[in-house]
Amino acid sequence: MATVRPRGHGDMRAAARTPRRPVPKKPSNPSLKDPVGVYCRVRPLSRPDQECCIEVINETTVQIHPPDGYRIFRNGEYRETQYSFKEVFGTLVVQKKLFDVVAKPLVEDLIRGKNGLLFTYGVTGSGKTHTMTGSPGDGGLLPRCLDMIFNSIGPFQAKRFVFKLDDKNGVDVQCEVDALLERQKRDAMPVPKTPSGKRQIDPEFADMINVQDHCKVEDVDEDNVYSVFVSYIEIYNNYIYDLLEEAPFEPIKPKWNNCNTPVRNGDFIPPQSKILREDQNHNMYVMGCTEVEVKSTEEAFEVFWRGQKKRRIADTQLNRESSRSHSVFIIKLAQAPLDADGDNVLQEKEQITLSQLSLVDLAGSERTNRTKAEGNRLREAGNINQSLMTLRTCIEVLRENQMYGMNKMVPYRDSKLTHLFKNYFDGEGKVRMIVCVNPKAEDYEESLQVMRFAEMTQEVEVARPVDRALCGLTPGRRLRNQAFQEELSRKLEMRGGPINEETEEQSVAEMFLQSLPPLPSCELLDINDDQTLPKLIEVLEKRHKLRQMLSEEFAKNVLAFKTMLQEFDSSVVAKENYLQGKLSEKDKTIARQKTDVERLEKKIKTLEYKIEILEKTTTIYEEDKRNLQQELESKSQKLQRQASDKRRLEARLQGMVAETTMKWEKECERRVAAKQLEMQNKLWVKDEKLKQLKAIVTEPRNEKPERPSRERDREKPVQRSVSPSPVPNAPPVRLRHRRSRSAGERWVDHKPPSNLPTETVMQPHVPHAITVAAASEKALAKCDKYMLTHQELASDGEIETKLIKGDVFKTRGGGQAVQFTEIETLKQESPTGRKRRSSPSNPDPAEDATDSAWTDVETRCSVAVEMRAGSVLGPGYQHHAQPKRRKP
Repeated sequence: MATVRPRGHGDMRAAARTPRRPVPKKPSNPSLKDPVGVYCRVRPLSRPDQECCIEVINETTVQIHPPDGYRIFRNGEYRETQYSFKEVFGTLVVQKKLFDVVAKPLVEDLIRGKNGLLFTYGVTGSGKTHTMTGSPGDGGLLPRCLDMIFNSIGPFQAKRFVFKLDDKNGVDVQCEVDALLERQKRDAMPVPKTPSGKRQIDPEFADMINVQDHCKVEDVDEDNVYSVFVSYIEIYNNYIYDLLEEAPFEPIKPKWNNCNTPVRNGDFIPPQSKILREDQNHNMYVMGCTEVEVKSTEEAFEVFWRGQKKRRIADTQLNRESSRSHSVFIIKLAQAPLDADGDNVLQEKEQITLSQLSLVDLAGSERTNRTKAEGNRLREAGNINQSLMTLRTCIEVLRENQMYGMNKMVPYRDSKLTHLFKNYFDGEGKVRMIVCVNPKAEDYEESLQVMRFAEMTQEVEVARPVDRALCGLTPGRRLRNQAFQEELSRKLEMRGGPINEETEEQSVAEMFLQSLPPLPSCELLDINDDQTLPKLIEVLEKRHKLRQMLSEEFAKNVLAFKTMLQEFDSSVVAKENYLQGKLSEKDKTIARQKTDVERLEKKIKTLEYKIEILEKTTTIYEEDKRNLQQELESKSQKLQRQASDKRRLEARLQGMVAETTMKWEKECERRVAAKQLEMQNKLWVKDEKLKQLKAIVTEPRNEKPERPSRERDREKPVQRSVSPSPVPNAPPVRLRHRRSRSAGERWVDHKPPSNLPTETVMQPHVPHAITVAAASEKALAKCDKYMLTHQELASDGEIETKLIKGDVFKTRGGGQAVQFTEIETLKQESPTGRKRRSSPSNPDPAEDATDSAWTDVETRCSVAVEMRAGSVLGPGYQHHAQPKRRKP
């Protein structure tokens, strides 16, 4: 956990507030997961006069502060940050202490059949390779791990080729005959592999593996046999290469163009990369990678050193031998139990355990502006930083998923480095990380980023590996077999050595025949020969005596052997009686145990019956719970639908109310205007009647009233103040012939989004039309007619709507074309647009007679018919007629 405190120029100190984080959720089963162990190692400064920006506070905390002259805030304050780790190793720590704390538990888990991952992380030049490999006279973690492994399993190693790795990240066990054939094939190779005991150690790395600690794992299973396999790969520019391949290492070749000349843009074709695969246990492995079986620390480290020479390093501004790739040294330990006799390996693949320990030396992150990298070095630095950024992203996503219960996808496949170790974070195993930092002031910003990433990594949890299952055989089989072999050797030595019985019998018979006197010649050459037969009789008598002596000795031996057999039989009978008593006791014990087992079985059956009843009850309750949840969900959905319908209805009602209000306002205005016009007409009629009555009263009685002549009407135009003037004769409108619309015709109703709603009673409506905002070929292909609604502003300020119609036909190119045929115009006018002129205040008496002519109903009706209140005609509708011509 990092704590931050600002430091100003004065002595004022205050605790900085950290932003609030979401409350992390507790894991469901915390006892089965362990956090990633993160350790910090601070390397010493290369020069004593260098400025230091990292300080070790205690065994678990380091403090990093900006160097002098580095301003964090504008007000001149500086910031000191403290980071806590599982353990912090200072500049004076030795490799042995680091190994005992960090790597030794991983080796113990490896021998117990569990996987482990250890990697070093830090900026370039921070001591990662020194921590992993070490230096002459001071071996690092890797040689110490190898030494501890072989110190622990040395006496229990299997012969070569007893275990054989397959190409699918598995292991098979072979019998002794097959393993012997494999060893003979290996010895028959043109360049035979010399055993490590007879090979001189390369003095280049002899001091690194000369570890005097002799550390070993206690309580190793002695009834198992073990074999160690090692492989060494590197990840360079996001490609995986096998560093142990026997093929000659080919440098990167440039691309060639069509003119057989190399391309000059600097892009190169990388060598063939190895492929990552996933085995049946969802573990990632490198397909086709060389895996070497080793039998000693020297042999294993020699294999590592051979691959180390092929690893890519380069000279940069920050490090003279900077690693340009991530190296992964994989140690696989195969183990299987011995059979019941404790002599051979059990030939069952299910009993084989294959564990793996990966030691990773990551390339250091670096800034190109500091390394002054160009060309290949620049591309290498970009790939290194990209893979480290992917590792950081994966750790961040894992942390969020575990702490906050999220389910984000972890981008393992974005980099070969993270994809290779996917099973460690998603599966099970123990993960350890050593953060190497350089305390010099120039690395302050990079060290700060490394510390933040390391702090975040501590919050990621990895599943704890489970213990392997027992094989079920009696322990101590190896020791009993060794004791039996020693006793057999001792017996053979007492009898004269381990000699074959047939050979022994044959040699005794030959010695016996040689000890007998030789037979003389039995050939009789003369009848009077008296020497041959006596000699033969003498020799035969001697042989007979020797035979009797041997027979007596044989009888004595037989008698002694019979005595021994009788003694052995008596001892066997005594042992049988003893064993019979023991067996009877065991039988009684077994009978009691059977009784207990039957009682427990009955109890188990009762409990199983109860469990079954409880499971059925639980199933019923769960079904009811699901039904109630479904009902609750349906009710809530119904309520949501009702609420949404209610909101839509309210919005619709509000719209209808607003629309109705607007319509009624217009209707009221129209009715008021009509009423005003009607009252003006009535007032005008009364005015005319009063004028006529006045003329009747004022004219003399003997004179007859005269009607205004039509000539006077023609000479003097009629003046009206209220009624609108008639319109001139309009030319007759030529009606277009309406074509009949068939049932299969369809229209494209093109209404641009810029059109304004007219809110008139009469609206253009085309049935079965496809309404579009912009004409498209897809819509035109489905229809026969086309109509465009176009609006423009008329001269009187009103909106004039034109419906432009046309026919749709196909073109030769497969497109659609429109031929316009007719245009319909819709216009809206207001009835209150025309104002009636008021009558003059002082009418001319001479014009009274002329004005009275307008009182004629026929004349007024022939001039204009305007809309009245309550008329069925639409707003703005007017019909104008010509005034009647009077006869002269």
